[in-house]
Amino acid sequence: MTSQLAERIGKAKAEGRAALIAYVPVGYPTVDDSIAAMTAAVEAGADVVEVGVPYSDPGMDGPVIQQAVDVAVRAGVGMADVLRAVAAVAEAGAVPVVMSYWNPIERYGVERFATDLAAAGGAGAITPDLIPEEAGAWIAAAERADLDRVFLVAPSSTDARLRSTTAACRGFVYAASTMGVTGTRATVGDAAEALVARTREAAPDLAVCVGLGVSDGAQAAEVAAFADGVIVGSAYVRELLEGRGADGVRALTADLAEGVRA
Repeated sequence: MTSQLAERIGKAKAEGRAALIAYVPVGYPTVDDSIAAMTAAVEAGADVVEVGVPYSDPGMDGPVIQQAVDVAVRAGVGMADVLRAVAAVAEAGAVPVVMSYWNPIERYGVERFATDLAAAGGAGAITPDLIPEEAGAWIAAAERADLDRVFLVAPSSTDARLRSTTAACRGFVYAASTMGVTGTRATVGDAAEALVARTREAAPDLAVCVGLGVSDGAQAAEVAAFADGVIVGSAYVRELLEGRGADGVRALTADLAEGVRA
């Protein structure tokens, strides 16, 4: 059993840096454009790409991501497009991990999703609205397909919750550094560093990657100083929303990649 995510994050650690994890939703402005953006991120230094599944009710996503995802949903973008993006990221040389609310996976079929994701070269899935206690079907399917499963912890998580969540993770645990919806921040708060320290106490051998708010290389460097991976989402989507496309994604990634290496 091999974890693609743990291996890639470990490789970054061996190089004395944090891993850079880029989130791009499939289907904005088109499926092909979103895949081009993912490929550009890989070419410019992203280690892992979170391949976002469009969903009609993205409750945890901020307005920037919601705007892009809404376009994709209206265009009928589905799991077949997501799997095509996963294969493209793998071919470009990064580790693809699907980021999805639970409903689209359940609708597609949990076992079918796991089998098809593994066949496309995907590492596993991040399921932000699924808690381990309700994830029995996914955990079992992921085990059978040798896939990573990433659950979320937050500053409000109790020590007991940190232990139970990290015990169910494989690959890394996603530390949501702020309460509420996602979006870029002007500053990186102290809550993230405290959460990483508490999570490491709960699971010393599991990588802890931090998401929610990093928008440039300087902030990436701040987070990289205490986290195993730096997750960037809204800043990438903004490049697409403002029409800079793959070129904008490439420039942003270069800045972020320099930050995680600082």
